[in-house]
Amino acid sequence: MTTPDPAAPAAARMPVTQRAIEHVKRMIAGGELRPGDRLPTERDLAAGLGVSRSSMREAIRALTTLGVLEVRHGSGVYVTALRPGDLLETFSVLAEVSQGETLVEVLQVRRMLEPAATALAAARADDAALRRLGALLDRIETGGEGETVAADISFHQAIVEITGNATLVAINDGLSSRTFNARVWRGHREAGLAARLREDHERIYQALCARDPDAARAAATVHVMEVERWLRGALEAGGEG
Repeated sequence: MTTPDPAAPAAARMPVTQRAIEHVKRMIAGGELRPGDRLPTERDLAAGLGVSRSSMREAIRALTTLGVLEVRHGSGVYVTALRPGDLLETFSVLAEVSQGETLVEVLQVRRMLEPAATALAAARADDAALRRLGALLDRIETGGEGETVAADISFHQAIVEITGNATLVAINDGLSSRTFNARVWRGHREAGLAARLREDHERIYQALCARDPDAARAAATVHVMEVERWLRGALEAGGEG
């Protein structure tokens, strides 16, 4: 006697294209398709799932946008390397387009992740990584507005890269926004508080140089809280959207 599939009723209620998407994802998750493998033809996939070829085509298009599949013209459709940076690329739009309370929520997520990443980086940083961070810190302290913003983003990205966790690096990139960083620095300059941001970065750097995870965690927490405090104040004053 065949055991009923408990997911079958839910799948039946699913839009056809979404059902096709989930089918391909299950093939990958189950090891039937591996990174770099070529997919069966669109016709065979559609027939096996009992959906139209147009629905299968839409599913492949959606999974390509998500970085799961890639179309090689004249060759077929393949599973990508499934690197975190590729799979989370669409996530990078989050910080760029978020506004108001959603942007506050983005900062709250950063407050959960960045201190932990910075603490881990303090335990793992080698001399070369610290030299790179020191050079970025110099640019934050002495560069013009555009250079300061770029160096600020690179500084935090470099810290997360030290952890060696590619997924965390991709998530951190998605939570970072050059546009928002520029607004933060501009707002602090106008309020005469830019030095506070520079001091935050200096404390983080010194904690990393001391290989002190607890101090690094605390310094990173203070920094994100400072930015979050500024944003809340700007929202209350109607200066940020």
